[in-house]
Formats: sequence, structure tokens, C-alpha cells
Amino acid sequence: MRDDLLALTADALAALANRGLVKRATKDLDAGGGPVVEVDGDVVRGRFADGVEVELPGGVSLVAAPCSCGAAGVCRHRIAVVLAYQRERPEVAEFAVWSPGAIEDAALVALLGERRLAAARRSYAAGYPVRLRRPTAVEPAASAELPSCTVRFLVPGELGYVHADATAARRDEFVAHAVWAFREADERGLVDDVVQFDVGGQAGSAGGGLDAVVELADQVLLDGAAHADPVLDAGLRRVGAELGDRGLRWPAAAVDDLVEQLGAYRERSTRYRAERFAELVAEVHARHRATGARSQVLGADVPAETPLNRVRVTALGARVRGTVEDRTAEVFFAGGPTALVLRHRWAVDERESPTGHDLAGRRVAGTTLGVLAAANVVSESASRSASQVLRLSAGRVSKTSITPVGRAWEALPDTLLVRDLAVAAAALERLPPRLVRARVEAEAVRVVAVAEVLSIGYSPGEQRLDAVVADARGTTVTISSTYRGVCPGALDALAGALGSGPVFVSGALSRVGGGLVLDPIAVLTDTGLVVPDLAPARDDAEPTGYAVAESDPIGSALGAAVTVFAEAAHRGLRHLTPSLRTRIGEVAGELRRVGLRGAADAVAAFGEEVSVRTWVEAQVRLLVTVESR
Repeated sequence: MRDDLLALTADALAALANRGLVKRATKDLDAGGGPVVEVDGDVVRGRFADGVEVELPGGVSLVAAPCSCGAAGVCRHRIAVVLAYQRERPEVAEFAVWSPGAIEDAALVALLGERRLAAARRSYAAGYPVRLRRPTAVEPAASAELPSCTVRFLVPGELGYVHADATAARRDEFVAHAVWAFREADERGLVDDVVQFDVGGQAGSAGGGLDAVVELADQVLLDGAAHADPVLDAGLRRVGAELGDRGLRWPAAAVDDLVEQLGAYRERSTRYRAERFAELVAEVHARHRATGARSQVLGADVPAETPLNRVRVTALGARVRGTVEDRTAEVFFAGGPTALVLRHRWAVDERESPTGHDLAGRRVAGTTLGVLAAANVVSESASRSASQVLRLSAGRVSKTSITPVGRAWEALPDTLLVRDLAVAAAALERLPPRLVRARVEAEAVRVVAVAEVLSIGYSPGEQRLDAVVADARGTTVTISSTYRGVCPGALDALAGALGSGPVFVSGALSRVGGGLVLDPIAVLTDTGLVVPDLAPARDDAEPTGYAVAESDPIGSALGAAVTVFAEAAHRGLRHLTPSLRTRIGEVAGELRRVGLRGAADAVAAFGEEVSVRTWVEAQVRLLVTVESR
């Protein structure tokens, strides 16, 4: 009895090949065109009417099994033999609980070899986050969602039937990481169907080794963006490169962004924002001080780039941003436990001002932006960065299928698809501060299932559309979008879609003032997907019902304090003006008036003693308070 072949479900076969081949093989069997199957010990042979022969020896993976058709990879003949063998043995074995952690290192040595396994152990020692799904009777495949790919164990205990959406160069290393993650979970008693934790690593301060970059960041803060010597840029670039070489992805990315902000200010570019500059300085300090898993705080040994093997992604819409110098489109995709983002930038000159609708017809990754933002895409030439930025090769994507999204959102993983807003709110509340989280570009992107639209209103003074929608349990989220000149038709398209029976809404989900707010990206209705940023402007649009903007004294006080501290960082702590010092005292008093005494004390301490230490402590406190209020 070949238990490995009997354990292969249709989904497992589709993972090893593709769903089209499985459907074709099934159709051939149903029509009587299947193979004649013979069993000789642990070898299963299949002979087809056209003379093609398949041999499936025990202990040999499906892709390595010989087939006379000569096709590379898993062909329809191999799949048909498996399906025919299963049909001749219709009895279904009872589901047995198992764990990939039971796979011994000797089997991993046979898979990787001692040298490559040693490299995998070094990554394990550095630590990495993982989300494990244990096998169940409903979903018998165990899976491990790693930072770079997802590994699925399709057959109990068989490394020959493991699927990973990574290229062959690193696939087996990721399989070892997944086995060790299950083993550690077993040893720690983490036996729930779904568990999420940090594997390996070492306890204590995660930020060791950042002293050099902290020293430079202090110098930048003292001088300010307005007075920083360009020589500091070179020092920051050198230190950032060293951090990248050491595999410390998140502080290296923060340093790169800091250098970009300094350069943008000197060029008088609209890409410079004082608030972002101040946040990056605080992030460097926060990651230096933080304790916890190095994978979370530093991105230790997270691969900078991971080539992907046959990736299927589902578009979640697009966001268009612009300055006087450029336009940037971000297309969001579901392709794993977190959302991916693909970016494309177009330079513009003073004679043109393209809108999102104008960009919808421009070419991106072998197709148009408008098509890509609402499509299922299959690519055999894709890669994913540490921060989950997707790159597609234009030369190869044109050879694969690009089909409309349809109802694909209904089958998204529960890490992206939100059907219970209360559960999503609790998950957001448990997150560590953004300053020390993994730098995942689209970490907040979710798809929310909509049961009812309760209200739609427009605030003329703020040029903002707000809609309140509820899930099936009555929990609400506010969909909030503000007018942007680069996308003049977005609000009208959003209002129309929300008024036409939305089924799902994608966007960046966050907690604001104790409630949930979704910054929308796309709306799926019964008639199709609407991407507001790509919609044309309408001259005949009727105004949506007006809404009265609610006062938010806490948000106003925090916003004023963040602005003052950003200005201090911009000017430099050595160059504070008397008027700015006065404003520091004023915002401290306002924070105290609205009940934020801890933040008020930190701001006041900076006013009394202007130093890097007091600025960092107050800035970090303000940013964490803004995020968690």
C-alpha cells in the first residue's frame, strides 16, 4: 500500500504541479482515458493508450519519478497515475495527528548535505518569525509561513512531497527551517492548530551592534536636516551597507530611508517630510534599545531577496501617489500570509500632470496598471524582498495567465481576509510598536467582508469621505478616504461602489481613537472590482450626504506635539529658536489637559533639558501613544 500516494489530495497535487493539469487528468479519467495501473511491491506503474509509461517508485518524489513523455516537472501523466491508483483503493484512511517536527535531522542531511544544513543552522541561531498550521482532518497538509516563503508538508513524514514557493537554490534550506520550527513548537507545548512565535534566536537585547549608526543618528539630530553636513550622508551609507552585509535588514532599511530624506531636503524635493525624518531617527534608537527576537527587531538573517518558484498572486487594488516630480503606483497582492506590494515610478516634468486614471493605461510588468490592479497573476519569474516587495519580470509574466480577480477574494487566507472585525481589532492591539516591528511594506493591508453599509458621508472642510460598514456580527469599521489631486475621481468612485452593495473592501486597517479605520484601496461588488485611484473624474457626480466632523482633542494634542518634535529634529537640537521652545511648553500643557500625563511629562522634560536622550524618549513615547490610542 502506497500511503504517500493515497495522502495526496487534489490541492496537494495542484501545489506540486498546477490546478489545470489536475483538472485535465481528472477529466481524462472520467472519460475513460486513464492509464492501466500495475503495482509491483512499492512501485506503481501506469501505461497509457498512446504508449506513455509512468513509474512511481517508493521513496522517490513525484517530480523525480520517470515518465516517458519527457516533460520537465510534474506532468499530467504522473498526476493521472496517482489519481487512478487512488480510485482503485477508495477506502479512506483515518486521519492521524502528526508533526513535521518528528522528521529527524538525518533526513535533512540527506536532503541538503552537511554544509548547507550548517548554513541553515546559522539562520536558526539568529532566529526568525513563523506561523505554523498543524494538519487537521479538514486540511491534512501542515504548513509553515516563514518570512521568505511558505512551506507545505503534503504527505506525513515525506520530504519528497514538500512544496515551497521558493526557487530550488534555497528551497531545501527553508524546508529545514520549517521542520525546526515545528520541532520547537512541539517542545514548547504550542499545540494549537495555528501558532505564531519566534523560532530560535537568543533572549536579551536585540539591538546589539547598532552603536555606530546610533552615534551618527545622534549627530544628525543635533545638526538637524536643515544643517546636516553632507559628509554625514557618506557615513550613514557606509554604516547602512555594513548593517545589510551583517543581515540586519530593518535598521539598514531605516538608515537608507534616513539618507533618502536628507538628500530630498537638500534637493528641496517634496519627498522630504520633517515628520518622517524625525520618525526615522527615533526608529534607529528604538531598535537599538529594544529587547526581543532579533528577527523581529533587526530582521536578522532575513534574506534580502527570495526568488519565487511559480507564484500565484491575487490583486487587491492599487494606490497612486504623486509629487511635482513623479507618480508612483503601488499594486497590492495577496500571495501568502501577508500582502505584497509591487511599485512602479514614472518621472513627470512641469508640462504634465497625469492622474491615476491616466496611469491606468500605462505598462507595468508586461500589462497595464489597470489590468494588473484587478487580476490574478501567475508568474514563474518573480522575487520577493525582505519587506515583501514583489518584483515581476515583464518578459515572463506576458507568457502566463492574467485573469480577472472574480471571486478570488473569498478564498484569501484568514491572515488577510477579515470576517470578524472584533478579532482583527484584538490582533492589532497585540502588535508591538511599529518602531520595532518587522518592516513589512503592506503589513496593514486587509480585505474586510462587508455585511451592511450603515452610512456614507462627506466632510467638505476636510474633503474626506467617511462610511461606516458592519461585519456579519455587527462590529463596525469606518472607511475613510481624503481627496487627493492626483486621483480626482477616487472619492466619487468609492462612494458609488459603497452605495452599490459592496461585498469586500481592501485597504490599510488601523486602530484610531479606540475604533477601526480602513483606508480603502479597492471595493469588490457583485458587478466587479472598483479601484478608486484609477477611476476617471466625473463632472456630473452628485454630492454624498454631508457629515459633521467630530472633534478629537486627544488627536489634536498629539498631532501638535508630533509636529513640534519634527520641527525640532528638522532644525537640529543645537539650533532651537525661542519660539519653538515656547511651543514645546505649550504642547506639554495641552497633552496634560487631555489626560496624557506620561507624554506631557516626557515633552516637558525635553523642554527643560534639550538633549538627544530627552528628545528620543519623548518622541518614542509620542509615536507609540499615537499608534495605540
